[in-house]
Amino acid sequence: MEADSIQSEINRIAFIGNYSPRQCGIATFTTDLCEAISSQYTGTSCIALPVNDVAAGYAYPARVRFELTEKDVESYLRAADFLNINNVDLVCLQHEYGIFGGRAGSHILALLRELRMPIVTTLHTILRDPDPDQLKVMKQVAALSDRLVVMSERGAEFLHDVYGVSADKIDLIPHGIPDVPFVDSSFHKDLFGVEGKIVLLSFGLLSVSKGIETVIAALPAILERFPNVVYFILGATHPHVIQQEGETYRLSLQWLAEEKGVDGHVVFYNRFVSLEELVEFIGVADIYLTPYLNEAQIVSGTLAYTLGAGKAVISTPYWYAEEMLSDERGALVPFNDPAALADQVIDLLGDKAKRDAMRKRAYLFGRAMIWSEVAQRYMESFERARVERMHFKHYMSMHIRLSQLHAFICLSREKTEDFRTSGCCARPAAALPPTPHARCGSASANPHATRAEIG
Repeated sequence: MEADSIQSEINRIAFIGNYSPRQCGIATFTTDLCEAISSQYTGTSCIALPVNDVAAGYAYPARVRFELTEKDVESYLRAADFLNINNVDLVCLQHEYGIFGGRAGSHILALLRELRMPIVTTLHTILRDPDPDQLKVMKQVAALSDRLVVMSERGAEFLHDVYGVSADKIDLIPHGIPDVPFVDSSFHKDLFGVEGKIVLLSFGLLSVSKGIETVIAALPAILERFPNVVYFILGATHPHVIQQEGETYRLSLQWLAEEKGVDGHVVFYNRFVSLEELVEFIGVADIYLTPYLNEAQIVSGTLAYTLGAGKAVISTPYWYAEEMLSDERGALVPFNDPAALADQVIDLLGDKAKRDAMRKRAYLFGRAMIWSEVAQRYMESFERARVERMHFKHYMSMHIRLSQLHAFICLSREKTEDFRTSGCCARPAAALPPTPHARCGSASANPHATRAEIG
């Protein structure tokens, strides 16, 4: 059955999170998810509410209907009012501590508390060792959400073990990726003038945590064995890094390349590229490298993209990489170890059969990650949230009615007892039978205690 022929009870979805053209991974993800669902489910209207980190905002597309100001908690309350009065059936929140204002991003809680519709939250960061503020915020986000989406099994484990979230509330949905063909790297090399060369690639917004210096330090040993290697470093420096440090990190990488004598083999592409350009860059790579310096990364969009494109991948063992590259879908090397990285690159480049087998396993694994598949998984999660909320409302309605009935019965008993103790049929109060407790049904010698419990 075609996705766009599926009828959904959810007519309008609002996505909250950063949004393109803002340059960050969350913005790209939110935009891609929103567009994938909109194109797959044509009967469902999708709107977006991005968070602005600059006063001028961004040149958003028409899908954006309301803009939040990161550090202004009142804008979060206004956003809640906007959603409540505009017939939104469900909210899909993209959660990352750093994109919302307040301590540990706590401003978003003000919005969530006011919403009247189901909330499905995608968690982009799940910390194993959160500080007290992060722990408190995550627990409240989890409590206010009807369902939580994680993109790795380890993320689900952390939610359960660290934050106490029931496994029944968690949906594991992979990071979405574009649907690209399985092609040989030589197909795109003429676009970049690197015909006959071996291309290593790293991409993403540049910051010191990316560990690019590990690759540059490994290049002398790699070039000694494969002198036709060129290393592409694709991506603008992260906007927040630019604000705080300028281009210090990029300049340090350029100086390191000169010091190691490999600057003629390193090419910096200092820009944020479109999806079309990114697919071409990924296509030209013979090996993709993610030499991150810290294990505490629960998801990586860049790794998801390259794995799903069927690239040979070498990575340090951060959490997401360990999971995605298992079963020989990629290779892992220790953190900050240029010698080990060089050995692994040389091994893969010297064994084409091994490299091709790795690529095939990665590509087949990634078929479940293309956006059309991920959109359907999200709609299934949305539908579960809608049904659960509907059942909860029905349960609460029945509970209130039963409580009101119970209170009426108890009040009637009290009036009868008052009549019996005040007229000609009076008897000692101690002889009256005990009255059931209004909530638990236990006996109480004082009939007026029942009314106090109800009130």
